[in-house]
Amino acid sequence: MNGLCQISASPSRCTIIATCCILAHAAIAGAADRLLFQSTQKQATLIELFTAEGCSSCPPAEASLSRRGGDPGLWKQFVPVAFHVEYWDGRGWKDQFASPAFTERQRAYAAAWKTGSVYTPAFAVNGREWRGAARSNLLAAAGGIGGVLKVAGAGGNRLTITYSSPSASEAQWDAHVALLGSGIVSKVGGGENAGRELRHDFVVLKYDRIRMTKNAGSAGAQLSLPQNRQEAGSRSALAVWVTARDEMTPRQATGGLLFSTRG
Repeated sequence: MNGLCQISASPSRCTIIATCCILAHAAIAGAADRLLFQSTQKQATLIELFTAEGCSSCPPAEASLSRRGGDPGLWKQFVPVAFHVEYWDGRGWKDQFASPAFTERQRAYAAAWKTGSVYTPAFAVNGREWRGAARSNLLAAAGGIGGVLKVAGAGGNRLTITYSSPSASEAQWDAHVALLGSGIVSKVGGGENAGRELRHDFVVLKYDRIRMTKNAGSAGAQLSLPQNRQEAGSRSALAVWVTARDEMTPRQATGGLLFSTRG
């Protein structure tokens, strides 16, 4: 195989899990009161990579995200997330980061783009398909005014998400929240990368979509931070973005580092 996997797209939409639970290790609970992530007015670029441990073409694509880890624009100018899809799994082996929900998310994009198939590695940049040599200029998709997206501690292990923009009080909004892991090294047990050790950065460990409520010129939502197992030497971050209700295209994004563990 050449590392490009294609599957007929389905018009089915990504499952919306409207719960207020999401993300993090016990260590973050005590620090939640001090947590504050906030975008500027300018729209940040949400970079989504659809990838898989079983795909030989995916490690270079993941490395392109890893190289952005020290960029001063991280979390303010761009927010990277890597969704692992499960259609590379097989013969008793499973990508530990893959989820059918992430595959459905990619299929929803494929339906919107009218491409007819899904493949890896695949980039969605601010909701648009991004192919080939254009990957070297991912941030070119940034656009205009996105409004201010704020994630702040709300007491205990609770967080409040607030989105303020000229249209925030006039439309219905969804908040998307992803727990990300970086510095994770895994030995692949199958697929085209069988036997290799791969490093993963900005990999989505958990994902939730929460319906926001309108309130005095803004939209808001609250969520809690349940515990999450953390590998020694890895780092955890939170990525948050907003879309119009039931849509895919992000209007604004933000995020930041939560904590790290020592080996």
